[in-house]
Amino acid sequence: MLVFSAFTPNSPLLLPEINKDKAHRLEKTTEAMAELADELYATHPETIILISMHPTIFNGSFSIALKDPFTFDLSEFGELSFDKKIKPDIELINELQDSLRSQGQPVTLTSDETLNYASAVPLQILTEDLKNVKLVAITYSELDTKSHFQFGNALKETIMSSDKRIAVIAVGDMSHALTNNSPADFHPDGEKYDKKIQELIAQKNTVGLISLDEKLIENAVENSYRSLTILFGLLDRISVKPEILNYEAPFGVGYLVANFAIK
Repeated sequence: MLVFSAFTPNSPLLLPEINKDKAHRLEKTTEAMAELADELYATHPETIILISMHPTIFNGSFSIALKDPFTFDLSEFGELSFDKKIKPDIELINELQDSLRSQGQPVTLTSDETLNYASAVPLQILTEDLKNVKLVAITYSELDTKSHFQFGNALKETIMSSDKRIAVIAVGDMSHALTNNSPADFHPDGEKYDKKIQELIAQKNTVGLISLDEKLIENAVENSYRSLTILFGLLDRISVKPEILNYEAPFGVGYLVANFAIK
C-alpha cells in the first residue's frame, strides 16, 4: 500500500558535511526536509521507492538497481566519511519487474553498487531515523513524457496491491539557469519553469504537467521533470493533498520540497 509520496531536491549542498560555510543559506530547505522526514517517519514505511537520476540512464528503458547492500558515495564532493548502507527490497523489486514487463514497460535491472549524490542526499536526510527501511532505486529514462507518465501508472498496480507500507519519493533539482551565477547559462525560462512546476503541483494538474512545453523544459536545464512525471503517473486517480513546503534558489539552482499527503 502507498503510505507516503513526496518530491525533494538532491543537491549535496543540503548536507552540512559538504556545505559547512554556506549551510545557513539553505536553512528553509533544510527545515522543510526535516518536516518531510518527520512526516515520512510517522507513516512507518517498510520500503522507499526512490525515483531519481541514478548513475545509469538508458535511452529506451527505465532501470531498477539491484545490489545488496547499497552504499552511499559522495567522494566526488570530497566527503569520504559516509559509510551508510541500505538494503534493497528484493521481493518488491521482483514483483515490480514482473508486473512492469507484463504491462509492456521497458525496464532493465542494473547492478550499481553505490548510490550517487542524487539518491544518497535525500536518503541521508530522510531516513536518519528509519534504520530498517529498505530501498527500491528506480532511474528514469530518455524516453518521452508520455512514457514516463505511463511508467508511473504501471508502478501503481504493484504498489497499491502490496501488503507492504511503501513510500514513493521523486527526486530532482529545478532549473539550473536562474541567474548569471547558475551552473548553466542564464535563461529567462528557468524562472518560468520553476514557477510553472510549483503551480502544477499545487493544483495537481496532471494534464498541464504532461503537456508542458518541451522548449521551456529544455531551456530550464533541470533534472526534475521526468521523475516528477513518473510520480504524477503513479498518483493518477489517487486522492492526495499536495503541499509545497518550500522553494528557494540561493545558489542559482531551484530547490523544491513538496509533500503529496495521502488522503
